[in-house]
Amino acid sequence: MTEQEQIARAKKVFDAEIAGLERTRDSVGESFTDTIALLMSTLDAGGLVVVTGVGKSLQVAEKMSAIFASTGTRSIVLNPVQAMHGDLGMVAPRDVLLALSFSGESEELLRLVPAIRRHGLKVVALTANRDSSLGRLADIVLEIPCGPEACPFGMAPTTSATATMAMGDALAMTMIEARRFDKQSYALNHPAGAIGRALILKVTDVMRTGERLALVSPETTVLNTLLAMTKAQGGSAVVADEGGRLLGIFTDGDFRRIVSGQSETSPKGILADPVEDHMTRNPQYIKGDAYAADLLRVFESRRIDDLPVCDDDGKVLGLVDIQDLPKVKVL
Repeated sequence: MTEQEQIARAKKVFDAEIAGLERTRDSVGESFTDTIALLMSTLDAGGLVVVTGVGKSLQVAEKMSAIFASTGTRSIVLNPVQAMHGDLGMVAPRDVLLALSFSGESEELLRLVPAIRRHGLKVVALTANRDSSLGRLADIVLEIPCGPEACPFGMAPTTSATATMAMGDALAMTMIEARRFDKQSYALNHPAGAIGRALILKVTDVMRTGERLALVSPETTVLNTLLAMTKAQGGSAVVADEGGRLLGIFTDGDFRRIVSGQSETSPKGILADPVEDHMTRNPQYIKGDAYAADLLRVFESRRIDDLPVCDDDGKVLGLVDIQDLPKVKVL
């Protein structure tokens, strides 16, 4: 198999799975909203979303349940084999079962569902075949009409697994908005790692202040501004008026651009200029009570490295240097 044939084979897999996702997306309708309503009533009653499957579908169920749990929809995974040997004690009548089976004919699920029903649970089947045995046993059928697998034998769960995971994501993300699950609640579920820190830490927790902040007046010379930046070990200086209100920002990048654009002027003349002649006026800033996650979005969208921090009156509180963020592990 040549390299070009390998690339062509890989692209066919992508094409097959993209087509499967599009077919599944276009199928979303009343059964989806019925499922959301059932999930909502389950959580309102203090119940859990129980997700199950067999083989690769069980692995998809684990991923689906994890997304639910981390975004405010309380969920557990139920292994259908273990369930028939005692793990049914994990579920209660107020719960709901999401049963994953592309064919809808998995023997383990077909044995599990009647037992689940005897426990009083409602059942949602995620399957490609509404008329399958599983589909007929379910209260709601959420179809996954993704078409053929990307596998050359048409057997390995490729397109079907991708489409089922995407449907799970669609359910979880819709539940976020339906239940008004906010970032603060998300942070409580993610106390560790960069995600948790970005959602818990405020801008005031990561900004530079005191000796680490180069804060100058507009009359300060460029030379003295550079010296203040060096003392603060930063790449920028914040310019503020006598009342501490933000006027501008001056960065080492600004200085380099000024010098490179003034080839006929002695750099000494530039160094004697007041910084207000060369600063960026009315720069982008962020409020001190914003979260580090909001800070990251500003850095990404504005493509800047330094961001002043101000209060509601526009007074400078500090500065965030993007180079500091890895130190507090939010990047």
